[in-house]
Amino acid sequence: MAWIVLVLSGLLETAWAIALDRSAGFTRPVASVVFAITLVLSMAGLAYALREIPVGTGYAVWVGIGAVGTALVGMVALGEPANLPRLLSLLLVVAGVIGLKLFH
Repeated sequence: MAWIVLVLSGLLETAWAIALDRSAGFTRPVASVVFAITLVLSMAGLAYALREIPVGTGYAVWVGIGAVGTALVGMVALGEPANLPRLLSLLLVVAGVIGLKLFH
């Protein structure tokens, strides 16, 4: 169960990062509220997962999911470049996250 919560919390990290960008420095109320809610839920899920998963592994997986998710949303929906070196770099992050899970 802790791993499921950790993955969901990583996805929520992506949501709060995108909402933070969309809040335009907290000048847009809806995006700012979405940021705050997803941030709290993401942190709460991480805290829950860390009761069973070592902090080094859990935090790295959480950050990895959030970073890859945020980069992919940026590429797919926000017009950021999606070139081969960037995609290969994201694959390396994914490989690292999988390795941490497998060798936990």
